[in-house]
Amino acid sequence: MVIITLQRDKCIGCNYCVEMAPAQFQMSKKDGKTVLLKSVETKGFHTLKSPDHSIVENCELAEKACPVKIISVKEV
Repeated sequence: MVIITLQRDKCIGCNYCVEMAPAQFQMSKKDGKTVLLKSVETKGFHTLKSPDHSIVENCELAEKACPVKIISVKEV
């Protein structure tokens, strides 16, 4: 299982995550912040749980590229 977490309210809209992992992230046209696709929001944290381990590499690139460090990728 892969767990990706995004703290969206701290997003600065740099777009790096979308460039690194476009299948998981996209920019909102409403507020210019990133959206973690197919995620569930709880108390400001958007979480995606996926059995697809093929997304890990791109999501880890997005995690490393994020200048405000609001993306977390874990494999369990």
